[in-house]
Amino acid sequence: MKLVTFTYNNSQEEGGVLWGGAIYPFRAIHSCLPATVLGLLEKGEQAWDLLRNEFSKIQEGKRDALHYPVDQVQLKAPIPCPPSLRDAYAFRQHVEAARRARNAPMIPEFDMFPVFYFTNHRAVMGPGEVSVMPDHLQKLDFELEVAIVIGKKGRNIPAEKAHEYIFGMCIMNDLSARQLQREEMKLNLGPAKGKDFATVLGPALVTIDELEDRKQPAKPGHTGYVYDLYMRAYVNGEQVSNGNLRDMDWTFEEIIERVSYGTWIYPGDVIGSGTVGTGCFLELNGTAKLKDPHAEERWLQPGDEVILEVERLGRLRTVIRTEDTTWSILARKKTPAQST
Repeated sequence: MKLVTFTYNNSQEEGGVLWGGAIYPFRAIHSCLPATVLGLLEKGEQAWDLLRNEFSKIQEGKRDALHYPVDQVQLKAPIPCPPSLRDAYAFRQHVEAARRARNAPMIPEFDMFPVFYFTNHRAVMGPGEVSVMPDHLQKLDFELEVAIVIGKKGRNIPAEKAHEYIFGMCIMNDLSARQLQREEMKLNLGPAKGKDFATVLGPALVTIDELEDRKQPAKPGHTGYVYDLYMRAYVNGEQVSNGNLRDMDWTFEEIIERVSYGTWIYPGDVIGSGTVGTGCFLELNGTAKLKDPHAEERWLQPGDEVILEVERLGRLRTVIRTEDTTWSILARKKTPAQST
């Protein structure tokens, strides 16, 4: 099942099911269903069973319900404000290429445990335009990822049981301001202003049962599953990235094990996979410069259209816009002389 959040004629955001080119609001499927996707997850298995049972009647032609053509609604992020938003670092190819571009050796800790960082759960965007500040345009980048959404509360979850906590998947574009990121990462505290301005999710949350036929065993030495889903990125119609979700080294199950150690995870929490190999300009620029030191770097510009495509999950479109301001946090940096 594909779950979405949408508005119709500027109405309040609500949840629905995407099927057959139309969106069926939860409220039209059954009056007892919660109004939102997050509400559905928080209500648990009983609400999910009700939705599946009632919607199956619509699919079988046993009843009809109010629905809107998908091109007449505005799609939002499936969960516009998740309880938390984390991003992991699961693809070895991306890590190796990004480090090689910086003349840094591969870090052995990558193979010891999965890592992640928290980003801004209140800066989640859906398909469409994303407005950025001038400093963000200093080496603005896309990142081609897949995110999982947690379906139930848990703590200290072993990887062997973590699959039970994955409700579904969606596409994730972890927009990154590389100049800001590069400066703050020197202080070894992780990304902050380089990441917290926008994360794009969508277009739909695809339930994990829909992907069962693409599930494969994890790589040797790992626990859990990977999924044979091709991944592509296009900028202004040009394909720039090509990968597959099955290339994850760390599985979502292993990431959940790490995430949930000593803390609770909740329904609606979002966890990104990290960037697939070739899935961002940072990596692509570095690879190009290794072949030709004079190769020109490429970054996102105002008006650029980014389309991330993941098999079975859909196509996520983002258009870059700029805010009408000259405000710059980079311009307010102190020099060493000023700070002594």
